Amino acid sequence: MKELDWKAFDVLVVDDEEDNLDAFRFAFRKSFTLHYALGGESALAAIERLDPAVIVSDQRMPGMNGIELLQRVKERRPDAFGVLLTAYADLSVLIEAVNSGAVDRYVQKPWDSKELGVILRQGITSFATVRENRRLREQLALYAGYLEREQRDSFDFGELTGESAAMRLVAMRLAEVAPTSTHVLIEGEPGSEKEVVARAVHVGSPREERPFVKVTCAAFPADALERELFGWQKGAFDGAFADRAGRIELAHGGTVYLDEPTGITPQLQARLLRLLATGEVERLGATEPTRVDARLVVSLTPSLAGTWSRTGVEAELVERLAVLPIRLPPLRERQGDVRLLAEHFLQKYARRNPRAATALSGEAVAKLASYAWPGNARELENVIERAAILARGDVIQPEHLQFALGGDRPAPPAEAAPGSPPPSPRAPEARAAAGSPIDLDSRLDDIERGELLAALARCSGNKAEVARSLGVQRTTLYYRLKRLGIDV
Repeated sequence: MKELDWKAFDVLVVDDEEDNLDAFRFAFRKSFTLHYALGGESALAAIERLDPAVIVSDQRMPGMNGIELLQRVKERRPDAFGVLLTAYADLSVLIEAVNSGAVDRYVQKPWDSKELGVILRQGITSFATVRENRRLREQLALYAGYLEREQRDSFDFGELTGESAAMRLVAMRLAEVAPTSTHVLIEGEPGSEKEVVARAVHVGSPREERPFVKVTCAAFPADALERELFGWQKGAFDGAFADRAGRIELAHGGTVYLDEPTGITPQLQARLLRLLATGEVERLGATEPTRVDARLVVSLTPSLAGTWSRTGVEAELVERLAVLPIRLPPLRERQGDVRLLAEHFLQKYARRNPRAATALSGEAVAKLASYAWPGNARELENVIERAAILARGDVIQPEHLQFALGGDRPAPPAEAAPGSPPPSPRAPEARAAAGSPIDLDSRLDDIERGELLAALARCSGNKAEVARSLGVQRTTLYYRLKRLGIDV
C-alpha cells in the first residue's frame, strides 16, 4: 500500500472532561484530523455524520463507559479501530473487551504522546487496509460477474490484416499509442474494426493482464449510461437497494472501451472530463470521490465525431481524447486488402465448420474486389460465411457470393446467351429490378431452393443421393423440400 496521508482520515476522541480533550488536541492537532465528543451519547451521534478511522475513548465515563461505547460503535462502524484509554489495570475486563473485538488496543493513563501517536498511525493503517481489501474484493466479484455476462471468446486480431498503405499507417499509430497511458479516440465507419483496434490498444499496453471492460453505449439510454459507468450508492435513486461499482471502477488498472457514446448528458460529460483530468470518479449519491486508474478508449463514427466537434463540452472531450487518434480507413479505400481479409474470414469459419469451403476461386476474388463494401469488414465476414455454407465444396465460386442489401452493387452479370432459359420470376435479381422490396429471409429461401433444384436435377430426383451430396440427413432434406414447396 502506498504511504498514507494521516490527515486524510478522521480520528474521534471521546472523553467526559474538556481538559482531557484539550490535552489530546494540543498533542496531535498538527498530525491528525481530530473530532471530539463529550461522552458516549455525543460520540454515537457524531458517528452518524463521520466515518472515523480511529476512535479513542476514555474507559471511565458516566452513563456509558468506554468499552460499552466501542462495542456499540463497532456495530455501526465495524472498520473503525478502537483505542481505550484507562487508568485502571482491570485485566479481566480488558482481556474480555479485546477478545470481543470491541477494543483493538488499550493504553494506560497517563499516556505517552509518542506511543499513542504510533498507535494512531497503526489504527489508520489497519482501517485503510480493511477498506482497500474490501474494495478489491468487490471489484473482483463484480468483474467476475461482468465476465460471466459478456461473451468471452478468444479474440482474433486477424481483422487488422492488410498490406495497404492505409493499414500500415494504422499499425504504426497502434505501435505508437498502445504502450503509453494516453486515452485514445478511434474513428471509423460502421462495420469497421473499431473494437478490434481498442482491444489491440489494451493488449499492446502494460495493462494487458488487467480488465478490458467494454460498454455498448447504445444499450443504455440517457441517465442509465451515467449510472452504468460511474455506479451508485445505496439510496441514490429509486431502485438503488445496494452500493454498486460502475464499469469504470471495474476497469481499475485496465481499459474501459466506450463504443459509440451518443447523446451523452451534460452531467455525464462533466464526469468524463473529471475522470480525464484528475483520474477521479464519484458514484451517484456519493459525497467522496474514488481514484481510478483506467484508460479510456472511445470509438466514434465519422458523423458522430463531427457532431461532437461542434458542441460545447463534447468538443473538449474530443480534444482530450484525440492526442493520438486512430482513424480506420473504410474497406473501399483499401481494396487491395479485401482478398487477405476474405481469406482470413474463410479460415476462421472453416475452423468452426469442417465441411465449409476453404478456398476462393480467382473469379470470386475479382467479384469481391469489385464491390464497394458499405458495411466494411463486418459485411465481408458475413458474405464469406454465407458463401462457405452455400459452396458445398472446397472452393467458393462467384455465384456463391451474395452481397448485402442497399449500398453499391457489383457490376451486373453479362447478358444471357440466346436460347437460354429466362431467370425465375422469384429470383432476387428480378424482384430488385422490378423495384419490389427484398426480404433477407426470402432471398435466402430463393438461394436454398435453387441449390435443392440443381441437386435434384443432378441426381435425377433420387432423394437419398441428393441428401448424401449435400451432406444432410434425409429427414432434413424432406423437411426443407416441404418448407420450400418443392414437390417431387
